[in-house]
Amino acid sequence: MKTAIAYLRVSTETQGRSGLGLDAQRAAIVRFADAEGFAVVEWFEEIETGKGSDALDRRPILKAALASARKLKAPVIVAKLDRLSRDVAFVAGLMAQRVPFIVTELGADADPFMLHIYAALAEKERAMIAARTKAALQAKKAAGAKLGNRTNLEVAQKAGAASNAVAADVFAGNVVPIVRQLQASGLRTLRDLAEALNVRGVRTVRGGEWTAMTVKRVLDRDAA
Repeated sequence: MKTAIAYLRVSTETQGRSGLGLDAQRAAIVRFADAEGFAVVEWFEEIETGKGSDALDRRPILKAALASARKLKAPVIVAKLDRLSRDVAFVAGLMAQRVPFIVTELGADADPFMLHIYAALAEKERAMIAARTKAALQAKKAAGAKLGNRTNLEVAQKAGAASNAVAADVFAGNVVPIVRQLQASGLRTLRDLAEALNVRGVRTVRGGEWTAMTVKRVLDRDAA
């Protein structure tokens, strides 16, 4: 069986404490490794931003993962490309380390050239979103809208509700794979699933402990 190193990253302390983002990444890597015949011999977890072409200087855990991979002559597996970075220059710098990277969502056959392409697309998308947001705010301001004023409170509240709904969907998408793993291990009732999530240190979207009802809501949202 082929050996590999696994690298997981979240960008905030809150995500790190909840274990949610890390657990979802771990589950994706485990599924991939099992399907592709890899034995993950070391796991590296990091809480740090991925922004900036010099981000490697701020990510000692990634440096350690690279060193271990070179020593073992093994690839580094990540769940998603953005767990490395959305910055093309940063991804290019990683390729220069002469350590192969495998991104589970792209498959084992994605070569360094393809990783560059996907990183470039992600960077471009991020820039376009920022540009569109800035242009929209400038247009509203030019039209006489007082941004941040109480007269825009209703619009802001609706936007906030929509944002919360999106965040809840993303949260459900991350935690449901963990719930499915627990179900596959033999847990069936919502109460048992809630207790298992609490034991693992996973927190709800509001940072609290799980109950049967909060588990049901996440499963219902995922099924919707």
